[in-house]
Amino acid sequence: MSRRTYAIIDKQAISDNLQVVRRYAPNSKLMAVVKSNGYGHGLERAAKALQGADAFAVACIDEALLLRKLGVQKRIILLEGFHNADEIPVLVENGFECVIHDFWQVEALQASNVEAVIDVWIKIDTGMRRLGFYPQDVVRVKDMLTASKTTEIDGINYMTHFANADDLSDNMTMQQQELFLHTVCDQSGQLSAANSAAIMGWDETHLDWVRPGIMLYGVSPFAKKRDDLNPAMTLVSQIIAIKECEEGDQIGYGGAWICPDKMKIGVVAIGYGDGYPRHASSGTPVFVNGHRAEIVGRVSMDMICIDLSHISDPAIGDEVELWGKNIAVEEVAEHCGTIAYELLCGVTSRVEFKTAD
Repeated sequence: MSRRTYAIIDKQAISDNLQVVRRYAPNSKLMAVVKSNGYGHGLERAAKALQGADAFAVACIDEALLLRKLGVQKRIILLEGFHNADEIPVLVENGFECVIHDFWQVEALQASNVEAVIDVWIKIDTGMRRLGFYPQDVVRVKDMLTASKTTEIDGINYMTHFANADDLSDNMTMQQQELFLHTVCDQSGQLSAANSAAIMGWDETHLDWVRPGIMLYGVSPFAKKRDDLNPAMTLVSQIIAIKECEEGDQIGYGGAWICPDKMKIGVVAIGYGDGYPRHASSGTPVFVNGHRAEIVGRVSMDMICIDLSHISDPAIGDEVELWGKNIAVEEVAEHCGTIAYELLCGVTSRVEFKTAD
């Protein structure tokens, strides 16, 4: 490979983060969320690193089938449930558990000719206004499911999702929790509510199952990096050119950044074609030769420019860390006006992925 732009995935970091979840929620079972290709880290890598989880959660049946193909025999929960009735026999054949969030899914189960039993999680909308039944409909949904031949009362569980758990000053999380518990107080079945932010910030929400996602990959669900989490992805490229620029020189498209002095500018072989965000502003940090440096000018499809003024003896081929062990992806996301989730999931196939055990 000639273009040395790659992402290193640290499987041990993912495993270590799983243990961090255990410390936060020692009395709950752990449903490891590996949707969207393991948050961009690779579904297979993530699954192998998370073998200590009690179950896995994915968005859709294709992700679940890939886990089974990889040899995963643990419980697998489809967080969006089935997307059409044709998927119901596949659920049964593979032993998948299914979130039920809409009446059309209930009706599809009632009409199904499948005779085996499917374990389900009734999704309750306690304030997110995305997926789920309103609390006043839950008993009706349960009764409809138990009347069908595909569901038994012992296989009905309940979950909700928090909208603002990453804001520790917002009482909405506790309001959602109270509404959820009130709604299911007369029901049997296992309960799940806590995502990564709730696991780390709201102990009362842990219940029977927690659903860690982003924290498994070493990223804080809050705005700032948390030292108890180990970043699992390091995105790296290299300097391919060094320009001696004069005061007043304009850097990159549109001349968006102007050199304040005579200075060295490094050109790095990564851009939005690799998933590095085009909206990264000048001043976004990178790491070169043991020191922080900054992006200057606009991100191009294949390249970025960085200020080498404070880097001793920079050379062609020097590695540049875009995020990872030395530059927190949370910090990069803040400079880009986005969240770390988007950056991790957005790394493209042009980037080579390497695994560090």
